[in-house]
Amino acid sequence: MKILVTGGAGFIGSHLIKKLLEENFSAVCVDNFNNYYNPEIKEENVSRFINNSNFKLYREDIRNFEALNKIFEKERFDKVVHLAAMAGVRNSIRYPALYSEVNIQGTINLLELAGKYKIKNFIFASSSSVYGGNTKIPFSESDQVNHPISPYAATKKAGELICHTYHHLYHLNIICLRFFTVYGPSGRPDMAPYKFTGKILAGEEISMFGDGSSQRNYTYIDDITEGIYSALNKDFGYEIINLGGSQLISLKNFISLIENISGRKAKIKQVGEQSGDMPITSADISKAKRLLDYCPKTDIKKGMNIFIDWFKKKYYE
Repeated sequence: MKILVTGGAGFIGSHLIKKLLEENFSAVCVDNFNNYYNPEIKEENVSRFINNSNFKLYREDIRNFEALNKIFEKERFDKVVHLAAMAGVRNSIRYPALYSEVNIQGTINLLELAGKYKIKNFIFASSSSVYGGNTKIPFSESDQVNHPISPYAATKKAGELICHTYHHLYHLNIICLRFFTVYGPSGRPDMAPYKFTGKILAGEEISMFGDGSSQRNYTYIDDITEGIYSALNKDFGYEIINLGGSQLISLKNFISLIENISGRKAKIKQVGEQSGDMPITSADISKAKRLLDYCPKTDIKKGMNIFIDWFKKKYYE
């Protein structure tokens, strides 16, 4: 079984490839190693796979249809996990055209090829951001998501719609997984767990947006990869499924948790709320439990203990 993982050098992608190789699948990574954050982090992510005979790396951009077509023609994939995207709500407000090119046109390119080469299963990485300013908690897949509040969220909603179109046209099995704030070892440096941990350990000031009451449904990376792996083996036609953690935590309490685990006091600078930020992300995961047997095992305290231990070993030992 040969599986394409786009964005495979990134945080979630590299953890998924690790699991696929452990399960004796062949994993092919397509990644353009862009500079949204330090490309050396992505190089390090994939370096551990380079000598594995079941792993192959293509340094390519999903916007390049002809290059992708050659890869599909050569590799003859069984399944595709499409994780590659421009990420980040705030950055999308600065560069909306780039987010459209990568997240929409890039997704269309992959779906075109999935149809052409009769890919058995296609997983699309969506986001909790699509819920926008929804006030009904927790967020359910049946909720209306027609009011995204950032270009990033709009591109992810568009991706879901395009996936449905290609399911209809080519009868592809497509599952759109809405991820809720994924964290863990080798996490993205632009996200709160990484940024806050680094600054608190270094004794530097952190910026707390708003009054600290915003809440997130943090999801540990191993729970996400288990959810993706389960979805790869399901033939549902077309489904949208939340993958979230088991509990909510406020920004204020999240900072306190890092303080307690690290033994360091945070220097907090309160700043205004950011455009595009959601006040809360809360996942109803009942559908994931029913369809994927999904059951997040790592609560936020355990997960952050593991993450901070990894961070200290990486940067302080």
